[in-house]
Amino acid sequence: MDGTEFDYVIAGGGSAGSALAARLSEDPDVTVCLVEAGGEGRDILIRAPLGIVAMLPGYGRINNWAYETVPQPGLNGRKGYQPRGRALGGSSAINAMLYIRGHPGDYDDWAAQGCAGWAWKDVLPYFRRSEGNERGGDALHGDAGPLHVSEQNTPRAVSKAFVEACAQTQIRENPDFNGPEQEGAGLYQVTQFHGEGREGERCSAAAAYLHPVMKRRNLTVLTKMLATKILFRGRRAVGLSCLRGGRELTIKARREVILCGGAFNSPQLLLLSGIGPAAELKDKGVEPVHDLPGVRKNLQDHIDFILSYKTRDTDVLGIGPVGTAKLMREMFRWRRDGTGLVASPGAEGGAFIKSDPALQRPDLQLHFVAALVDDHSRKLHLGYGYSCHVCVLRPHARGEVTLQSADPAAAPVIDPRFLSDERDADLLLKGAKITRRIMDAPALARFRQKEVYLDGVTDDAELMRHIRQRADTVYHPVGTCRMGTDDRTVVDPQLRVRGIGGLRVVDASVMPSLIGGNTNAPTIMIAEKAADMIAAARNS
Repeated sequence: MDGTEFDYVIAGGGSAGSALAARLSEDPDVTVCLVEAGGEGRDILIRAPLGIVAMLPGYGRINNWAYETVPQPGLNGRKGYQPRGRALGGSSAINAMLYIRGHPGDYDDWAAQGCAGWAWKDVLPYFRRSEGNERGGDALHGDAGPLHVSEQNTPRAVSKAFVEACAQTQIRENPDFNGPEQEGAGLYQVTQFHGEGREGERCSAAAAYLHPVMKRRNLTVLTKMLATKILFRGRRAVGLSCLRGGRELTIKARREVILCGGAFNSPQLLLLSGIGPAAELKDKGVEPVHDLPGVRKNLQDHIDFILSYKTRDTDVLGIGPVGTAKLMREMFRWRRDGTGLVASPGAEGGAFIKSDPALQRPDLQLHFVAALVDDHSRKLHLGYGYSCHVCVLRPHARGEVTLQSADPAAAPVIDPRFLSDERDADLLLKGAKITRRIMDAPALARFRQKEVYLDGVTDDAELMRHIRQRADTVYHPVGTCRMGTDDRTVVDPQLRVRGIGGLRVVDASVMPSLIGGNTNAPTIMIAEKAADMIAAARNS
C-alpha cells in the first residue's frame, strides 16, 4: 500500500468521512482511499444502542478517543471530558442516535456570514437525500436515503411522562422536531435500523453508507491507520503520511486530500502539517507551510447541565439486583426482535424551548434520559433514576484547539472556554430553572423519589454554584476550520482550504456557527453536499 496513488484520499472515517467516501466512490471512474485510526465499527457495543454505556465513559478507550479539555475557569477549574468516536462511523458509533437537523434559521445565518450556497433552501435537499425516514417522505423528509431514521420502538413510561410534564408547564407536544416547527416537547426519532433484518440496531454513518459498499473495487478503506501529516508539492496537497503498526506509510492523491477528522482532529492535522499561525507552529517545532491564522480558532460547543432524580421505578437503566437480572433478559430480547431497553437511545425524550417567548427560535434544548446520568456515566449511583440535560443552543463563548507538540500521537489541547461569557452562564441558569419546573410537574410525581444534587436548593446563587461544579459538554464541538470568505476563515464555501490547492475540510469543523441541535445529521449533510461540489469540480 505504501506509495499507492488514488484520486481522493480522505483522512478520517467518521460521520462525514464515511458518507463522503461512499458517495465519491459511486463513480466507478474515480478511486478513493479512506484512512481511519480506529476499527471497522461493526462490534456489538456499537450495534447495540445501549452499548453507549460501555463506550461513552472512556474506560479502556473502547471506540473512543476520550479526550479532556484544559482546566476551565468557568467550571471552577475542572477539566471537561470530550468523548469522540474512534471507529468507522466516528461519533455516530458512540452517540445517542438522535436525529436532529437544527433550526432552518441556523443555516440562513451561515449564508449571512458569507457562506453562499449554505442557506436552508440549499441544504434541505441534502438532508432529504441522506434520510430514510420510517414515517415516509414529504417536502421536509426523505424516505429513500441510506441513513435509517426510526421511531423508538419501546420508550420508557417515564419518558412519555416527561412529555406530559412539559405540556403541564405550557410546552406543547411536538411530534417532529425536524418538521415545520422545532419548538415543543416529544420523543426523539433516532438513527436506528428499521427493516433489513436489523431492527433495533444502531445505524451509524458507517453502517448506513460505508459498510454496504466496502467491496467496491475503486474504494480502499484502511483502518487502524493514523494520518500524521499532509504531504505537499509546493502549495498543493498531494497525499498523506500515515502510521500503522509502527510503520510509516505514504498514500498519494492525484486530485485531492480531504480532511474529515472533526472539530478536534482536522485542525490538529492541519497544524501538524504546517498550516496555521506560523509563529505558534514554530514554537511547537513544526515548520510552517502556509500561514493561516484562523486554523484552530472559533471552537464552539453546547454547554450542558444535568438534573438527576432517584426513582423506585425499575423500568429504567439502574444498578441493583432487579436491574441486573432485567438487563440480561433485555439483551436476549434485543437479539431476538430488536426491541426493549437495549434498543433505547437512553435520551428518549426531549424539548426545544425558548427562555423568552419573544425569541424567534428556541435557545435551549432538553434531553430526557431514562437513567441517572452523572459525569458522562463515569460516576455511578446504586439504584434507579432518570435525568434531564439542558444545554445552551447558541453559546457566545469561543475556544480553540492547539497542539501539545509536534508528536501526531499526542492528544490535541482543547479549550472550549465554557461559561467564559456571562451570557451563557445566565442562559444556562434560566434553563436549569425551567427544567426543574418541568421535572416537578404532576406527570412525573409518581416516578420521583428525590432530587440527587439540588434537593432543598432554592437560591439562584447556590444553583449557579452547582452548575459551575457539574456542567460540561453535550458532545457537539464545531467551528475550528471555519467556512467563509473573510481573512479569519479556513475554508471557502466550497470547503477548499484557503491558499492551498487540492485540500478540503469536510466535517463539523467547517461550521461557522453552532446549529441549534445535535450535530450528527448536519455533519452528514455537509458530506452529502461536499460530494456534489467535488464531483462538479472534477467534471468542470
